[in-house]
Amino acid sequence: MSLTHLGIIADGNRRWAEKNGLPKIEGHTQGLKTIEKLVAAAAMAKIPYVSFYVFSTENWGREEKEVSHIMKLAESKILKMAEKMAENNIRLLILGSRGKVNPTLTSLGEKAEKTTENCTGTTVCFCFNYGGEQEIADAANIAMEADGEITPATIRKHLYHPEVPDLDMIVRTSGEERISGFMLWRAAYSELMFIKKYFPEMEGEDIAKIIEEYNKRQRRFGK
Repeated sequence: MSLTHLGIIADGNRRWAEKNGLPKIEGHTQGLKTIEKLVAAAAMAKIPYVSFYVFSTENWGREEKEVSHIMKLAESKILKMAEKMAENNIRLLILGSRGKVNPTLTSLGEKAEKTTENCTGTTVCFCFNYGGEQEIADAANIAMEADGEITPATIRKHLYHPEVPDLDMIVRTSGEERISGFMLWRAAYSELMFIKKYFPEMEGEDIAKIIEEYNKRQRRFGK
């Protein structure tokens, strides 16, 4: 079974910065560069979907300076990334809640999605201001209003961008071994892989290693 949807929990940006004697916020800048390398490698490998967990609903509790840097970084880069993706036939989607996010950034995100909406290659999902429990709760509320009932089928069709399939493999960097609410609904039968290196240390060739590891797994889906 081929790898259709790869999820990456981009962890360890701040620790990478501290390790290299840099301000914590520089870890996020380097992390963005790493995302660009991994996106290119995933597209080259023809993985249909790649999702990055870049900012959770819990991350608002971090230092104001750090959160501000992340938001400004996203504002300054999202359209440029989308334009580059469009040139390479890569689609961009943003999954998450709009709550707390600056309206300017929300608008830029919508423009980024629009820029790549006709691309037919790899789809890259950025989970931004994302919480797995919140996504399910939002879907359940919509299902009750739109369908009159809450079932697995009605929840699934109201997830953020419901066209995005279930995860086949979740990779978390930095040596931590938990999924921290990442795509809880889509993660039900995902394979798990934990990498010791910090996220900014990842290289394009790591995608090939992930695919190789995935191909060794035997997926039974409870059967």
